[in-house]
Amino acid sequence: MTFGGTGRRRRGDPPPTVAVDGVSFDVSPGQVVGLVGESGCGKSVTSLAIMGLLPRRGTRVTGSAMFEGTDLLGLSEPEMRDRRGRDLGMVFQDPLSALNPVVPIGVQVTEVLRRHRSMDGAAAKAEAEELLRRVGIPDPGRRLAEYPHQLSGGMRQRALIAIALACRPRLLIADEPTTALDVTIQAQILALLAELVADTGTALVMITHDLGVVAGLCDEVNVLYGGRVVERARRHELFATPRHPYTSGLLGSIPRLDAPSGERLNAIRGSVSDNLPWTSACAFAPRCPRALPDCGEITPPQEEVMDRLLSCHNPVPVQVRS
Repeated sequence: MTFGGTGRRRRGDPPPTVAVDGVSFDVSPGQVVGLVGESGCGKSVTSLAIMGLLPRRGTRVTGSAMFEGTDLLGLSEPEMRDRRGRDLGMVFQDPLSALNPVVPIGVQVTEVLRRHRSMDGAAAKAEAEELLRRVGIPDPGRRLAEYPHQLSGGMRQRALIAIALACRPRLLIADEPTTALDVTIQAQILALLAELVADTGTALVMITHDLGVVAGLCDEVNVLYGGRVVERARRHELFATPRHPYTSGLLGSIPRLDAPSGERLNAIRGSVSDNLPWTSACAFAPRCPRALPDCGEITPPQEEVMDRLLSCHNPVPVQVRS
C-alpha cells in the first residue's frame, strides 16, 4: 500500500509528498503485529488508510488492503461505514479528542451497538455497562451518564477500547493506546488487549514507538522508516539480533537497568526529517553509522528469507555467542 499527497499543483508548489511507500504486512486471527518507528515514519497514516479515514481531497492511496477476501481500499464510503465498528475496530491515540466531548459515554457506546448489532435501548445500555465493566472501569452504571472530561486519561482510553470492542471486531488497530498514561495504567491496558486477543481471536495491529510495549505484546514486528518497512522479524529474533542499523539504533536508545552508572545512551543522530528519497537511495543513509557510498546512490532491495525481511546495503552482523 502506498499513500501520498496529490491534487492539482500550481507553479511553485512543492512536489507531492509520499508518506507511505509500499508498506506490506499480514496479520492473522489471534496474532499481534507491531508497527514500530519514530514519529513521522508512516505508522498512523497506514492505519488511517486501512480504515478509510484519510481525507478524500489532496490524497491518493494505491495498492490493496485485503480483509477476508475483500479489498477495503475499493469499498465505497457507505460500505466502509458498515465495516467500521462491526468488522474493523480502532483505538485512537488521543481518547480525549477521539471521544465526542458533548455526548455522554453511554450514548457513544450504545450508538455502536444499535447501529451494528440492532439492539434496542435497554439491551444496548445493559451491554454497554457490561463492556465498561469488562475493560475495568469502576462503577460502570454511573460512568455511562458521564462525559469524557469527567473521566481520567486511563478510563477514557478504556472507554475507547470498549467502543472498539462492542461488536467483537475481527481486526483491531491500536494506535499508540498507552500514550500519556502512567506506567501502571499502561500495563493494565496492554494486559486487557492481550486478554482480548487470547479470548476472541481478534487480529491486533499495535502501532507504537515504545519498544517495551513491543517486547511484552507483539508476535511479529515491522520496523518503519521514511514510510517503508526496513526490517520485519519475530519479536524474539528482532530483539536478539537486530540487523538493520535503524532497528539497532532504536534498541540502543532504550535505558537499561543493568547498564553501568553514568553510561550515555547510544542515541540515533539527526532527526526523522534528515532523509533521502527512496527512489534513488536509502532514506536512512544520512543518519546511519554504517552507511556506504552505495547507500546514498542506490535503493536497497527488500530481501526476505524465511520470516525475516531486511532492506539494507550494510546490515549489522549477527553476533555469534560461544
